[in-house]
Amino acid sequence: MGEVDLYNLAPVFQLMAVGLAVAAVPLGWWLWQQRSATPSGRLRALTLITLFLTFDLVLFGAFTRLTDSGLGCPDWPGCYGSATPIGAKSEISAAQTAMPTGPVTHGKAWIEMVHRYLATGVGVLILTLASMTWWLRRASRGVSPWWPTFTLVWVCLQGAFGALTVTMKLFPAIVTLHLMFGIGLLALLMAQAVRYDGAGSRPLPAALYRGLWAGFALLWLQIALGGWVSTNYAVLACPDFPTCNGQWVPEMNWQGFSVWRELGYAPDGQLLPFVALSSIHFVHRSAAWLVLAVLVWCGWRLRLQPGLRSAGQWLLGLSALQFATGLSNVVLGWPLLAAVLHTGGAAAMVITLTWALSISRAEAFSRSPISPRPAA
Repeated sequence: MGEVDLYNLAPVFQLMAVGLAVAAVPLGWWLWQQRSATPSGRLRALTLITLFLTFDLVLFGAFTRLTDSGLGCPDWPGCYGSATPIGAKSEISAAQTAMPTGPVTHGKAWIEMVHRYLATGVGVLILTLASMTWWLRRASRGVSPWWPTFTLVWVCLQGAFGALTVTMKLFPAIVTLHLMFGIGLLALLMAQAVRYDGAGSRPLPAALYRGLWAGFALLWLQIALGGWVSTNYAVLACPDFPTCNGQWVPEMNWQGFSVWRELGYAPDGQLLPFVALSSIHFVHRSAAWLVLAVLVWCGWRLRLQPGLRSAGQWLLGLSALQFATGLSNVVLGWPLLAAVLHTGGAAAMVITLTWALSISRAEAFSRSPISPRPAA
């Protein structure tokens, strides 16, 4: 009989062990701080801790992508079959020697693996949160296990897209979906934290409430366009502002918006022309004006609403940050700090709008009674 090659599961279990170690510190702190809290209070605290670390993970994911470290370890879940770059030192050295500025270097391998360690730690926290809600659901009527369970399924899908990001060699559609699922996880956690808070919803004028939902939808569209710009490396395709390559409306080529294609290539297998990259950039830049206008209006109106003033201030401040970092990415040649902050600002906007929508509702329209006409 011939030899049977078995898949090496050692890196999987080792990565899980590292994830447990990463999650142990926040879990230990949470258990100590919330030892006398109510079930809902404990779940809310754990959800907020997970939200904070997930936000950090999104920022580090942007840092991984922007430093071209997404293929620092070209296999998954380990690094050349090892749980750390230490065990893959010879393979990484050989790849770095062959291509010193290529995708595989010792520094990029560590960045990629740290990102995976943090992601595994967040997964452990979400698994703990889902398990606790099932355990506490009978002790507290206000605890529902379904939202955390859905979040657990969501983060598993997010992990699958993370694996495909590596195995499919930075396929633009997969990388963009990986980003969208990561930011979507922030919205799910924020909504759950509000539910555990138990505070009543605040009435908002119907026009403002609809505006918040419109801004929320437009923000997601803009994040998808921004992810498409980043994953196609089209940030510098329009290196001037407010024009694009000296034109107010550049020549448009829609091949760049073909979803299912390899990085740098058109659907027919030919190299993607530069004009397609500038088209991707220009569409994202043009949509930004509409999104900023809606969010600034929402932020200004929220400042006048009881209990939502801070949400309005956050929206206005984050809108300013997004404009400044987006402009810096163009005129300063895509500096790393501005690029990471641009992703972080978008993620923070999603958290802020999710919070505002979760604690508010459209106020009921009431019509004043009609006074009877006086007798003639």
